[in-house]
Amino acid sequence: MTQTDTYHLFGNLIRFHARGEQGYCLVDIQTAPGAGVPPNSHPGDDEVFCILDGTYGFTIDGQERVAQAGEVVIVPNGAVHALKNLGDTPARMFVFNTPGKIHAAFFQALGDPLPEGTTDFPPASDTPPDIPRLVAMAGQLGVTIHG
Repeated sequence: MTQTDTYHLFGNLIRFHARGEQGYCLVDIQTAPGAGVPPNSHPGDDEVFCILDGTYGFTIDGQERVAQAGEVVIVPNGAVHALKNLGDTPARMFVFNTPGKIHAAFFQALGDPLPEGTTDFPPASDTPPDIPRLVAMAGQLGVTIHG
């Protein structure tokens, strides 16, 4: 498993600023248009999304919410949640997790490592992701992928 500061997963560029060593995980995420995060839950990390650019659609425990630049979305510990970039340009957000070790391990284990500081999305892959493997690995790390 390669450690860098930047990973690609589910159409998201994920750049670490803290990995849980200080009691929190902080990542800067760029999300491609139409991309996002599938429904998931993790009863070990609190999560806060700070939208910097663009518009995201969130589903949190079945409730829909749209959040734009300047807004903050709090996901209660263990809540099933998903998100999607609703715009036609990349969107960006900071994501804080406490204590954060679950998310650091998740992105590092499942994401595709990119050169440090990468800001451009990698080319689309011709190979679809191995969803059963991703779901199983996520479960081993304390994250449940729903649906």
